[in-house]
Amino acid sequence: MAQIHLEVVTPSGPVVSEDVDIVTAPGTSGEFGVLANHAPLLTTIKTGVLHYKKDKEVKYLMVSSGFAEVSDNSVTFLVENAEYGHEIDVPRALRAKERAEKRLAQSQAHDENVSRIRATAALERSLARIAAAERSSKQL
Repeated sequence: MAQIHLEVVTPSGPVVSEDVDIVTAPGTSGEFGVLANHAPLLTTIKTGVLHYKKDKEVKYLMVSSGFAEVSDNSVTFLVENAEYGHEIDVPRALRAKERAEKRLAQSQAHDENVSRIRATAALERSLARIAAAERSSKQL
């Protein structure tokens, strides 16, 4: 099977750089997949779970917002954050989820728009971390 080169890069540096069979990512317009020889594409990424398959092994990453570019049999994700599901501290992510839900409820009660936006983003990140960790644990 033909492969495509995958790069996942954060402000802290590269997280993934390898040839893979398929990549599936959370686009802002919906989830999308990329195979070898995909047509050129530039799109935005939303917080969620990115997964890729290589030699029958699937790996899961939590990614936060950013951009993806497909060209010349390569796909590059420039995202704010990326963490492998098996490296995520699930109890910490659950605590972050609870804090974000409380902040979201408080911001809605007081009509605090900025707080609501920040709380929603924190909630999305924690949910994506939990999902990536759960999917990774099913692989073990």
